[in-house]
Amino acid sequence: MPILHKDMTLCISLAGRPSNLGTRFHNFLYDELGLPFVYKAFTTDDLEGAVRGVRALGIRGCSVSMPYKEDVIALIDELEESAAAIESVNTIVNDGGRLSGSNTDYEAVAQLLTEQAVDPRSSVLVRGSGGMAKAVVAAFRGSGFTDLTVLARNADAGSALAEKYGYRWRDTEPAPGTAVLVNVTPLGMHGSDAAAQSFDDEQVAAAEVVFDVVAFPAETPLITAGRAAGKQVISGAEVIALQAARQFERYTGVAISPEQVARASAFSRQE
Repeated sequence: MPILHKDMTLCISLAGRPSNLGTRFHNFLYDELGLPFVYKAFTTDDLEGAVRGVRALGIRGCSVSMPYKEDVIALIDELEESAAAIESVNTIVNDGGRLSGSNTDYEAVAQLLTEQAVDPRSSVLVRGSGGMAKAVVAAFRGSGFTDLTVLARNADAGSALAEKYGYRWRDTEPAPGTAVLVNVTPLGMHGSDAAAQSFDDEQVAAAEVVFDVVAFPAETPLITAGRAAGKQVISGAEVIALQAARQFERYTGVAISPEQVARASAFSRQE
């Protein structure tokens, strides 16, 4: 890490519960590429004050996590298409005091669907209706998928999400047979849900693609089950690395290779 000096450019994150993933990812690449940037994670109970600080102090970039992704919209100047499509911002770029917001979660999911050649004619079942589910469902719609069901116990959130993008909602799991299974809930995440497999073995066996948006751990019970069943899998680790890479390129103007993304992602996951 270069010695800090007055001309270094600051990028930050705002999260209800900050982690080291973004901090490690960005600072690893700043160091590897010799860029005069530094990245620091913050939390706040004064979002408006924090955004004023981004503008007033010339902070170049700001990653936005829950619970601020929607509330921050009223505090910035411009929304890119990726954020406007889902009314959720996870990335702010400061250009001379003008703040623009985008959603690199949306962009990362759409990119992975293209790179992994997931067939838009496939049936899709998305479990979850929270903030990240909005990005995922919108990305499927933007990628041309027409047969999608939102599976959510919360009737208000689930039905509203499905209706917004012209999809179906249900609160009970359908019979096995959906081609693409997508988990956008905490099931499989570290903590009390760590051992939970978000779709059972019968659903996995009947599927073609298994997609778990949980970013940590990279190998959730669902991803492990998908690999064991010989299915095509897409992990949350891939999503979070790609979305961070898109943030990095917006902040710095420097394009990075898949190999650099992989190295930064691996470094970010070290204990």
